[in-house]
Amino acid sequence: MMRPDGKERLLIVDDQSANIRVMAEVLRGEYELFFATSGAKALEIVAANDIGLVLLDVVMPEMDGFEVCRRLKADERTSRIPVIFVTAREETHDETRGFDAGAVDYIIKPIVPPIVRARVRTHLELKRARDLLERMASIDGLTGIANRRQLDQFLLQEWKRAAATQSPLSLAIIDVDEFKKYNDTYGHQKGDECLRSVAGAILGIARRSSDLAARYGGEEFAVVLPDADAGAAALLIGALLDSVRSLAIEHSASSCSTCVTVSAGAVTLIPEPGSDPAAALEIADRLLYDVKRGGRNHALHADLMRAGKQRIDSAQPVAGEAV
Repeated sequence: MMRPDGKERLLIVDDQSANIRVMAEVLRGEYELFFATSGAKALEIVAANDIGLVLLDVVMPEMDGFEVCRRLKADERTSRIPVIFVTAREETHDETRGFDAGAVDYIIKPIVPPIVRARVRTHLELKRARDLLERMASIDGLTGIANRRQLDQFLLQEWKRAAATQSPLSLAIIDVDEFKKYNDTYGHQKGDECLRSVAGAILGIARRSSDLAARYGGEEFAVVLPDADAGAAALLIGALLDSVRSLAIEHSASSCSTCVTVSAGAVTLIPEPGSDPAAALEIADRLLYDVKRGGRNHALHADLMRAGKQRIDSAQPVAGEAV
């Protein structure tokens, strides 16, 4: 991954320190380098750092390079990292095994420095291009935030992680109040501007690197808040309501305010292993429906960890009631 200083992070994995030194000398200066002398250490480093590419020896004790590569490719978080095998084994079947494990290239030792630099550069450029295309496919064209496709993928990923670690997960569905009336009054161009502004306000609140703000569809948005318990989620949702109001976008046709507001249904829970997010989304959607029936311009938040529900009107939520 590209760092703020412009350098990609590369991991060199070899059980022989002398081989690592040779490879480091070839790549030093152009990249930020990490080193591992075992497969287990390599996986640990990749899990803790934004590694852009792995240069991996095949023959290592305990866990060979093929197994390291397979594990990287089996993990959604690391599956897109290019792996180049660097090995003295030049038999065709070894090279085939490397590509079958998920590697993008295979370099034979002793290495030729210009060839190594060229291949590393090429695969990093290809990765950047793939990442760009993926980001474009995951972004809502109107608002510039995540689209429904990315939301569904991210929510399922975080749901499984929270179920495995028994960590809290919060999510909310947000609706722009009486948006049809806004469009009818001010026109579709102003309506598009309104949606972009609301999206920016939501993105500004769900700003942790682990959070996701997305367009759910039409005038609806969603936020996913991994590791956010009920208290943190309630404060964030209240701040979100306040942030949209602070835009002060005139809405003379609204029955609940003189400016554009939003309503939200939210839920906090610890997912059960083997379950999926559909039920939680349904609860959030039902709460949103209750908010609309109850006058809009606020949120209802269900804490399924404590079987409680509360109304949220701002960043200072009122005490809740039992569900």
